[in-house]
Amino acid sequence: MQRRQFLGLLGATAATAVLGKTAQAGSRHFTGYPNSYGVLFDATRCIGCRRCEAGCNRVNRLPAPARPFDDLSVLDSKRRTDARTFTVVNRYDIPGKGPVYRKNQCQHCLEPACASSCFVAAYAKTPQGAVIWEEGVCVGCRYCMIACPFDIPTFEYWDPLAPRIMKCHLCYPHLTAGTLRVPGCVGACPTEALVYGRRVDLLREARHRFHLFPGRYLDHIYGEHEMGGTNWLYISGVPFREIGLREDLGVTPAPEFTSGALAAVPIIAAAWPALFLGIYAISQAKDKAARQEKRQALREALAKAQEECQAELAKVKAKAEADKKAAIEREVKKALEEAAKARAAGEEGE
Repeated sequence: MQRRQFLGLLGATAATAVLGKTAQAGSRHFTGYPNSYGVLFDATRCIGCRRCEAGCNRVNRLPAPARPFDDLSVLDSKRRTDARTFTVVNRYDIPGKGPVYRKNQCQHCLEPACASSCFVAAYAKTPQGAVIWEEGVCVGCRYCMIACPFDIPTFEYWDPLAPRIMKCHLCYPHLTAGTLRVPGCVGACPTEALVYGRRVDLLREARHRFHLFPGRYLDHIYGEHEMGGTNWLYISGVPFREIGLREDLGVTPAPEFTSGALAAVPIIAAAWPALFLGIYAISQAKDKAARQEKRQALREALAKAQEECQAELAKVKAKAEADKKAAIEREVKKALEEAAKARAAGEEGE
């Protein structure tokens, strides 16, 4: 792509945006796939053993943590997920209640803010319930990190060549491949603080526990309606804000907010894809030119080497021919001399 063509494309895209084309994110309300799966976390059963962290690490082959999973002193400080850690457990010391533990990971929203903020559609909400990220599509803008109300997506800042956005994917690759029946964290939990199943069934299970143990739980399922609903659900015996969950999110799905924000800056929303497309095309053109130059240089080097080889071979052949001719001449001369000597000796004998 020529520079003039690229700038023209960028200008045309911006002009289209100015003429009134608004962002499409969040243009319709999506209530979730009816048979999607999720996880119910019961804070009254969690003992803070961190085995869910170890299970997640093992299944997803993540780097080993700086401090082993059986070192519970890490619970003395609050932690968040990062590019090497898809889930963490934090301890909350509640007056009169003692320690309460909560597992933190991607909430897998029914209408994900990360997906609605991504202009290249690198995120997808799967019918199974997981929110996944596609490496081959992402351009690294990190809008998703800003959009997520739960501060979940993280970036591999240490990788300058191919950094990725990393987060919990609800073990979607393993479940769809059939290598797991439940997510790694759920399978590792020894107290059944984590339950995997269809979201509608998890909501029923939560209300069933409310009925079985009156007074143990708050009569609220966190994630049933927050931000339009999530596939990760929480029940607790203490207010959710006391275990680090936001209570100011409301029930409006995130894309409705994102759509307004993107529509307010249509030039940026529309021009950025063209910008990255242009940068990619120019980079590809440069790489192609460099490859062509290398191939041409290689062809020229091979041709020169062949010429030198042919010349050297010709010299060797000429020398061999000359040596052969000289050897024949020596042998003929020697034979003639010996014949002459034999004749002379025969004449003397007569």
